[in-house]
Amino acid sequence: MSVPDPDSGPVTLDRREGPYGEVVLRRRGEELEIIANGCFLMDTSDGRSERLLIDSAFAAYSAFAAHAAHAAHAAHSAHAPLAAPAPEDSGTGCGSGSERRPSVLIGGLGVGFSLAHAAADPRWGAIAVVEREQAVIDWHRDGPLTRISGGALADPRVVIHHTDLVKYVQATTERYDALCLDIDNGPEWTVTEDNENLYSPAGLAACHRRLKPGGVLAVWSANPSPRFGEALRNAGFTGVREEEIQVARGVPDVVHLAVRTA
Repeated sequence: MSVPDPDSGPVTLDRREGPYGEVVLRRRGEELEIIANGCFLMDTSDGRSERLLIDSAFAAYSAFAAHAAHAAHAAHSAHAPLAAPAPEDSGTGCGSGSERRPSVLIGGLGVGFSLAHAAADPRWGAIAVVEREQAVIDWHRDGPLTRISGGALADPRVVIHHTDLVKYVQATTERYDALCLDIDNGPEWTVTEDNENLYSPAGLAACHRRLKPGGVLAVWSANPSPRFGEALRNAGFTGVREEEIQVARGVPDVVHLAVRTA
């Protein structure tokens, strides 16, 4: 079996025209990359920032849940009379098997790093993925990208929605504990003009509605964006912050994090 020559340039494996333009899967050496309308989206060379997207959302969700539980316990203890301790087998303690696992919506299938990482973590419950490009779904189901996501797609927790993310968050009544969105190179560097609606006041309000109280919005970006942080605060989110991951060249990748507190 021949080994791809990394110096021979990219090789196009598939090219599709869809309702949102052209999407291309290419091989460059041993890595695969996705190009949309001539714009590089992502490749299989690293994946650290895509995994950070999932881990940061879970950590933020867990931290808020722990803080809320502590506050509720303190308030109850301050006003309630002394009560007999709960039976040892009540299953109400921290870390018990009765704890509800949080649900997550992943916006954008990409090369599959985020989905594979979420599915590898048993702490997540339901895992939904929204992907608008049928070609990308096909590359994961029976194409070259199965090497990354094949196991995750077989996970019973996982469901794929073939639809546009902006339309989905505006139309669905489902609510999640975390939204992990990675459909552009950032809020200020979108793949198509329609995607700008996701980062508008109306789009962020729709994301807010799609979250349960205590839920976390995590948005991947190739650049820091103080303006987007301000937009999140204006949309009613709290705990707005950025987490960075260093890259080989240029500014670090960023995960924007925000919480719906009510």
